Amino acid sequence: MTLNKTLTNWYSVNKRDLPWRRTKNPYFIWLSEIILQQTKIEQGLPYYEAFVTNFPTIFSLADAKESEVLKLWQGLGYYSRARNLHATAKYVVSELDGVFPDNYKDLIKLKGIGDYTASAIASISFDEVCAVVDGNVYRAFSRYFGIDTPINSSQGQKEFKALAQKLIDKEDPAEFNQAIMEFGARQCKPKNPDCTVCPLQNGCVALQKNTITQLPVKKKSQKAAKKYFNFLVFVSSNKKTILQKREGKGIWQNLYQFPLIESKESMNYTTMNSYLNTHTLTKDALFTLSLYNEEPIVHKLSHQHLYTKFWILEIDTLPVEGVLIEKTKEYPVPVLVSNFMKSFNF
Repeated sequence: MTLNKTLTNWYSVNKRDLPWRRTKNPYFIWLSEIILQQTKIEQGLPYYEAFVTNFPTIFSLADAKESEVLKLWQGLGYYSRARNLHATAKYVVSELDGVFPDNYKDLIKLKGIGDYTASAIASISFDEVCAVVDGNVYRAFSRYFGIDTPINSSQGQKEFKALAQKLIDKEDPAEFNQAIMEFGARQCKPKNPDCTVCPLQNGCVALQKNTITQLPVKKKSQKAAKKYFNFLVFVSSNKKTILQKREGKGIWQNLYQFPLIESKESMNYTTMNSYLNTHTLTKDALFTLSLYNEEPIVHKLSHQHLYTKFWILEIDTLPVEGVLIEKTKEYPVPVLVSNFMKSFNF
């Protein structure tokens, strides 16, 4: 039996019943693929369902305010995905009459759509013979064929893409692509895969050479930078606080946060109190300062670790226009800030 036939047979028995697998509608396929980038299905499914409920068509997504999209996305991280999602919806509606391109070449031109997403939409929605290569595919193929080329290198990306394109079932590319991804997610798992029940065990090079735990190979990434964040949480006598919109480029672009002070090292009460004597919002104000968390909350992102403290400033009148504390839940904020709001009972 051929490799692709073995995989599709396995998939027919083991596939999970997921809503985006019951449709070929490119809007829903695109939505699911963007949400599931760097996100496990268990975490992404509720977000997918929320987006489909709130934005059942690409027209409704295009008509939404960016803040509404970001609020629904809150907690998924990588917020550029949400901003690109919204921008692409607007483009498809305004420039393409709401109709998605039906081929890889045109799909990959859309904002936020790379090789993997374009291949997934083209194959699943339009039966184009385009192989998908995601983390699951890298893992399964590197082990089965014993490939030690780093998967995060340009050479590795080309090598695995060419291999996947060679192996894809030309008669049913959609089924094959979904089969290999599901196989990597459920059978050829990152840790402790049960190779005794694997349908590909007889031909697996990594199993024969006992290199399962060593594959796939990844080049070491740069060490994450440390940053020290200090959020100023104002609480006025009339139950208002200050939220500021993050401008400019960055992972939290257009999200809201408390006024932020970045420091070169962790700040204590004395250094913070001294700093606030010259801060724009507090230099002429009377307030009571307290530290919410003695130990910094460490928020780990792919390229940096944020050591965060939340400073509570009780004040009679805010120095600028504020937001009612009870309304803060309506604003899209980073998950770091959202978690604080929940614990502080905002």
